[in-house]
Amino acid sequence: MVTEITQGVKVSVIPQYLPESSKPEHSHFVFAYHITIENHSEYTIQLLRRHWLIYDANATIGEVEGEGVVGQQPILEPGAFHQYSSGCNLRTTMGKMKGTYLMERLSDGHQFKVAIPEFTMVVPYILN
Repeated sequence: MVTEITQGVKVSVIPQYLPESSKPEHSHFVFAYHITIENHSEYTIQLLRRHWLIYDANATIGEVEGEGVVGQQPILEPGAFHQYSSGCNLRTTMGKMKGTYLMERLSDGHQFKVAIPEFTMVVPYILN
């Protein structure tokens, strides 16, 4: 697990290789990632947008940007958390992702970015 805290918002990520969805013979490797967002600030916040950079071992960079996460724009009271899972397809046996969430304090409309820590995605059998 990797974790990063920005302005009182803690983001933790656990990546997972999905062999049953992957097709190595076609250079298709599928990974899931499980994210927990914890609000340790004193403000109620809402996740508005996400922005991802996705890198594979061929130096190909993908970019994903849009509203919310998996169709939601969760509101987090102080002390609350939100968890979700999503996925990523790579053409190589390893890669990495990092990004940001755009958050808004509901009390005054102040928007700020929260770092999503960089994490690696590696097919387990290449580590042997």
